[in-house]
Amino acid sequence: MADHPLPEPDVAREWFEAMLLIRHFEERAGEQYARAKVGGFLHLAIGEEASMVGTVRAMRDTDYLISTYRSHGQTIARGTPPGKVMAELFGRVDGLCHGRGGSMHMFDLPRRFMGGYGIVGGNLPIAAGFGLAADYLGNEDATVCQFGDGASNQGTFGETMNLAALWSLPVVFMVTNNRFGMGTALERHSAVTDLQVKGEGYGVPGMECDGMDVVDTFHVTTEALRIAREERRPVLVEAMTYRFRGHSMADPEEYRTKDEVEEWRKRDPIITFGDRLVAEGVITEDERAELDATAQQAADDAVAFADASPVPEPGSLYDDVYVLGGQVHGWYSVDERGAGVRRGEDIGGEGHR
Repeated sequence: MADHPLPEPDVAREWFEAMLLIRHFEERAGEQYARAKVGGFLHLAIGEEASMVGTVRAMRDTDYLISTYRSHGQTIARGTPPGKVMAELFGRVDGLCHGRGGSMHMFDLPRRFMGGYGIVGGNLPIAAGFGLAADYLGNEDATVCQFGDGASNQGTFGETMNLAALWSLPVVFMVTNNRFGMGTALERHSAVTDLQVKGEGYGVPGMECDGMDVVDTFHVTTEALRIAREERRPVLVEAMTYRFRGHSMADPEEYRTKDEVEEWRKRDPIITFGDRLVAEGVITEDERAELDATAQQAADDAVAFADASPVPEPGSLYDDVYVLGGQVHGWYSVDERGAGVRRGEDIGGEGHR
């Protein structure tokens, strides 16, 4: 890994603030899940903040970002107010998707964050679609697609690498190698553990960055985006990182030792970057503590905002549904048209079910 200089002081400070906010947001989200305020699944990315912030800061506002179900940090890094993200976790009206997506399905079109996806590897072909759109329109918009090491073994990985290379699409595919596909160690689920080379057989060159170092992640992603944008070809970036919490809040973490986690915590991206900012005179220790307190307060404010937001009205269940009328023949799992309509009965009027 190259030893890159820090960016301008104001920029370095902003990166640190973003990483602190994401960390405290995730911690509060975990606490609220334990209090049953958050329904469904919750996948935290504590430890991976540098790979998120470094990547997003290398992007243009017009670039597209698509992620996995572990996407709270990407959403916040892209500029979405944390209160709206937390309200989405709570399933409330003021959530980013009005409570319909929850933790796993964030989406913010104005900021070109094109969503988190619950299907492992399901975001890869969608990213290729964004790249194809940019190529068709003839603009300089690039796409960044982040996915985990486990997704590199999905069929969609090879299919997407092939098409992206064949069609010369401006997409940066970033595999965040956190050493485990759910609870399975990398060497047990991938014959090739040097993940950056897995695209080469399809014509996609690879690069590697230290995903625990926001500066290195920024510089490598910047170069990858330059290649995608200017040379019109895809790149696969392997971000070497680690998650300090389990795969999800329901994970007992029996597949790794506490000693291993503690060893990785010595490379905590927030602590190491904060130490470097102090050592190089960008901030003082007092300012570091103030920034941390401010981020904690912002996370607390996000919880308060979410808790005060109303629960969606039952009638809104039918909002944004594509079809709810007689134009489709069949039966509905939920039907409001009267007691006479039953599952399996003809409701289309022409004998179709």
